Amino acid sequence: ASGEIEFVGRSDDQVKIRGFRVELAEIEAVTNDHPSVRQALVVVREDRPGDRRLVAYVVGEVGAEQVREHVAARLPAYMVPVVVTLDTLPVTANGKIDRRALPAPELGSTDGREPRTPREEILCGLFAEVLGVERVGVEDGFFDLGGHSLLATKLVSRIRTVLKTELPIRALFQNPDVARLERYLATEQAGAVRPALTTLPRPEHVPLSFAQQRLWFIEQLEGPSALYNTPFAVRLRGPIDAGALESALADVVDRHEALRTVFPSVDGVPYQKVLENVRPVLHLVGELGEVVGRAFDLSEEPPLRAWLLPRGEGEHVLVLLLHHIAGDGWSLRPLFDDLALAYQARLAGEAPGWAPLPVQYADYALWQRDLLDTVQDEQLDHWRSALEGMPEELALPYDRPRPAAPSHRGDLAEFRVDAELHGRLVRVAAERQVSLFMLLQAAVATLYTRLGAGTDIPLGTPTAGRTDEALDDLVGFFVNTLVLR
Repeated sequence: ASGEIEFVGRSDDQVKIRGFRVELAEIEAVTNDHPSVRQALVVVREDRPGDRRLVAYVVGEVGAEQVREHVAARLPAYMVPVVVTLDTLPVTANGKIDRRALPAPELGSTDGREPRTPREEILCGLFAEVLGVERVGVEDGFFDLGGHSLLATKLVSRIRTVLKTELPIRALFQNPDVARLERYLATEQAGAVRPALTTLPRPEHVPLSFAQQRLWFIEQLEGPSALYNTPFAVRLRGPIDAGALESALADVVDRHEALRTVFPSVDGVPYQKVLENVRPVLHLVGELGEVVGRAFDLSEEPPLRAWLLPRGEGEHVLVLLLHHIAGDGWSLRPLFDDLALAYQARLAGEAPGWAPLPVQYADYALWQRDLLDTVQDEQLDHWRSALEGMPEELALPYDRPRPAAPSHRGDLAEFRVDAELHGRLVRVAAERQVSLFMLLQAAVATLYTRLGAGTDIPLGTPTAGRTDEALDDLVGFFVNTLVLR
């Protein structure tokens, strides 16, 4: 009635699982292709908040593991569902499939050998904890029970904390059950654990993290600009108590030191200066373009600004403008989760009752420097070898010459990959036992080679950089770029 278009959902069966867009019908087709499957239905379940899983309900004279192996041989790992076998699919009085009557999958194992050593018992417990199941057998596969790359990173972090052992994530993919992983850890392949990430004594001048140092250097080189301003805008409907919201912002800034850190320098060397009693102002006027475009003075201005902009009757847009030196994409969740908790508390006239954070960003920066001292020689040797002779610039036939100085002006060229081509890509990836990411990286490298760039193609990919569970709920700048050659 208001003339606005509201998005109420998708009319097709495409869903998003852990960042991948998935066609449920495609998984159903592959599942039904098993000769012993009479009927199959694939759905997305979220039996634990935030843990979305693909589940295939199968009718036929076949076991769940046989169906999983059949699907895994044809589809990439992120499209392989948990399989539940049923005598029949439940139906409603109208004869349609009753999705609400579908049973939740039993993700825990009840079969298999019991752990024989204390380390096997601990690993079984860690597997179950990360996967959210009651118990895991020694021979149960981590990925067969619903594990994926993000949970794998979490498991590696828990193993580091509990067993004091550094486990390469590659080792988990190669040894995905407790029995094989325990044998791997019993060898000398597992490295000594790195120094623990804990609160550390603060020197007079806390150094920047290496990620912060990059951005600080760029600002010194090019001058202040809005290039690394990262706006987060959310639409708020209903009555808003601006005073309570401003107090909640102050609570969040007090909780996360990175949001009240400035970067002065001494003799050209920057350091982190954490300010006390910072209360951000919630601006009530301004236009979005003007809001986003003004540069921060990192030497003396906290890296967070906030606006509450009215947008019609009972509707506002809350804009949090964060300089990248203080946060990244992962920071969005802890930032808004904490803001929501603090706002609810302030509406009730109370301070938020959250548990203290295990570490602050300054602790991470100090820990990172200490860690480098222990691995510097090994890391430098690795990267000197990995990047030796790498081209500094790819010789591509650009339409325009590369400018002497970057303008940071660009555009986005979008194109669609239709369902038929996507299915072929997925099948090739499954046949070669690689991820779709790896397949597309090879395609880009091949294209560059055909365009005359040679056969040595280095590409960059962003990584989250949060390899310790103490960083999960912390606002800060951890993202890094990894060279794939």
